[in-house]
Amino acid sequence: MRHRHDLTAVRDVTAGIHPEAILGFACIRNERLRLPYFLDHARRLGINHFLVVDNGSDDGSLEYLAEQPDISLWQTGAGYKASRFGVDWTTWLQARYGHGHWCLTLDADELLIYPHWETRDLRALTGWLDGQGQPMFPAMMLDLFPKGPLTAHPYAAGDDPLVHLHWFDHGNYSVQVQPRMRNFWIQGGPRSRALLADPRRGPTLNKVPLVRWRRDYVYVNSTHSLLPARLNRFYAEDGGEQASGVLLHTKFLSSAPERSGIEKARGEHFFDSSLFSGYYDALIADPDLWHRHAQRFQGWRHLEALGLMSRGGWV
Repeated sequence: MRHRHDLTAVRDVTAGIHPEAILGFACIRNERLRLPYFLDHARRLGINHFLVVDNGSDDGSLEYLAEQPDISLWQTGAGYKASRFGVDWTTWLQARYGHGHWCLTLDADELLIYPHWETRDLRALTGWLDGQGQPMFPAMMLDLFPKGPLTAHPYAAGDDPLVHLHWFDHGNYSVQVQPRMRNFWIQGGPRSRALLADPRRGPTLNKVPLVRWRRDYVYVNSTHSLLPARLNRFYAEDGGEQASGVLLHTKFLSSAPERSGIEKARGEHFFDSSLFSGYYDALIADPDLWHRHAQRFQGWRHLEALGLMSRGGWV
């Protein structure tokens, strides 16, 4: 609640939000390169209106977002870490504008896909979820990477990132249920495998990005977990499966080494950034994350066959 005072409206057209609109939320900084495709993908899924916080961009992101007719935009120069990595800002906007709406919260380097996503939009998916009495939809974050050094695959604004990022790890994941809130905790992938000296410090890969929001809901740790805790119970405990999606994570574009140097100096992405100095150094060195067991991305059916997403009862 306090961090709402960090935000200054740049373009507020929330008065035009339809009662049945599906809303997109994001907090971004210097994402001008990714924004055109990120927004186009979300629009194709069926996002009707975006509510975006720009955290001090100086690469033209703010100006680009302000030109988009379906975006309400706020800016802030306050600390990203101090706002729980932007969660306080976006959760305030969800409480203020998202109550009763299906809300999709993403980073600019995340592309949501789910079973049948090419032919069934979010209106179809959320309608089915409403019928199931399920107010949330989980997704595993899947790191994609190229073959060869990251900078060997130059990316231009508007490109489909999947033209450059073909590969992923499919079997080196650990899964546990955390006792406090009964939320999933998935770790693994190329960051744990190749960029961190201690894989136990690997990123949390489970998220709950799509929620039928109520003003008393709150994200606790990014979009990895929520309160009330029942919103984290999106998995079957009887041996069956529940529907889930995948967030295709496009972090490892050609801009990643340069950005890593900037973010290492800023120290805003981890509570104790000194613990991740080696991680940044590994990315700055322009690594080749490919290995002979890597899987080439072939679409959602392939991910389902590998057990990384599920149709559950949505057939």
